[in-house]
Amino acid sequence: MSSVLLEVKNLEVSYPVYGGILRREIDRFYAVKRANFKIHQGSTVGLVGESGSGKSTLGRSLIQLTPATGGEALYQGVDLLKLSSQSFFEYRKKIQMIFQDPFNSLNPRLSIFSIIGEALEIHFPLMSIEDRRERVVQLLKQVGLQGDHLNRFPHEFSGGQRQRIGIARALAVEPEFIICDEPVSALDVSVQAQIVNLLQDLQDSLGLTYLFIAHDLAVVEHMSDYVLVMNQGEIVEQGTPEQIYLNPQQEYTKKLLSAVPKL
Repeated sequence: MSSVLLEVKNLEVSYPVYGGILRREIDRFYAVKRANFKIHQGSTVGLVGESGSGKSTLGRSLIQLTPATGGEALYQGVDLLKLSSQSFFEYRKKIQMIFQDPFNSLNPRLSIFSIIGEALEIHFPLMSIEDRRERVVQLLKQVGLQGDHLNRFPHEFSGGQRQRIGIARALAVEPEFIICDEPVSALDVSVQAQIVNLLQDLQDSLGLTYLFIAHDLAVVEHMSDYVLVMNQGEIVEQGTPEQIYLNPQQEYTKKLLSAVPKL
């Protein structure tokens, strides 16, 4: 068994509920409730559940895009949730995110070179513009695009190509761990398999670790070494794909599986 890269303990994300004439806090809404799991280096952990179950909120809390209100997220022993923005900066190279919507996650006013090269400029300020351009060309080829695409703009690409650009942007700073937030849900079915295969090839060649968030159980089964099932903010079941898909214990998991189309 490989070493534990990330251990999440009792992670919570909650929001105040206000009421009464004075609009005081009368309750808390828990988007994520006491989540506990481990991710081993080089593995893929799938996080599955219905829309609104808290999957994306959990993923975003790990990289401080959504503030956590409790618990720990120990990355090689360091609690990411306790770091200041300045201290967390060095972990932004180690942890990246691929976003769900390839149409809205890329700035339409920037060229592909600027979109991918921005991360290089921030994290490698001494890199020359020539080296930056060479690196962007290398990244584009790595995700199956042409090197001369770097001067084009997002609107000139299809959804699948845009998601490849998003993947190239995540790879630019040579991360160890990537949170894939429903990276294929906004794509045509014919393109989804291509992106999934690309992610697996990159994992094999670069030794990446994934948290793969999705509501498509078939994709999660194909991608994952370990599966977390989430419902209403809680991880209600977890185990290997064989345990989850062949012998589910929770009624919610059984309902999810029964809703998967079968030929």
